[in-house]
Amino acid sequence: MDIPDIIFIGKDGLTPQVIVQTKDAIIARELIKGKVQNNSLEDVKDVAQALAAATKSDIVCTIGNKFVLYKKNLLKTKIEVPTKNQKPIKRVKKKALNPLRKFSNS
Repeated sequence: MDIPDIIFIGKDGLTPQVIVQTKDAIIARELIKGKVQNNSLEDVKDVAQALAAATKSDIVCTIGNKFVLYKKNLLKTKIEVPTKNQKPIKRVKKKALNPLRKFSNS
């Protein structure tokens, strides 16, 4: 699943407008992705921690100059997170085709 970047941190850094925008986006989407632009002096981990604290959300990951935040929306849940007691989904393994197997023409 490809999630587009919604939050952009530029040369002005982490402004109050960015925090408000992040709060609105995380309420609407539950899972948001942001990017720290190359012209910013901010560190991606510091930005992610500050936004997570301001929005009371969790940091999913930080990779390169991008970060992902998650906050469960109690009214409109879009993402189901498995609990510890829940059994994992069993995936059916597909049988690999044997390239040496001969097929009959009947």
